[in-house]
Amino acid sequence: MLQHFSYKKMFEGSDLPGWTISFYYQNKQYAGDYHKDGSVNWKNDTPPNETEVLKMVHDLMTFHVYE
Repeated sequence: MLQHFSYKKMFEGSDLPGWTISFYYQNKQYAGDYHKDGSVNWKNDTPPNETEVLKMVHDLMTFHVYE
């Protein structure tokens, strides 16, 4: 489970898609750039179980940004 999930627009004051995200997973902080196609460029380490983590991130982004 992801904890302390946060996001903000990469391009403030613009309609360009792209968000910076951060969260804790298994007691370690991860950050990255989330793109409109659902891909993430990780800023630090890639989380273990990346496929599972990306699904959770996508679900949260769908809930917070797209709905």
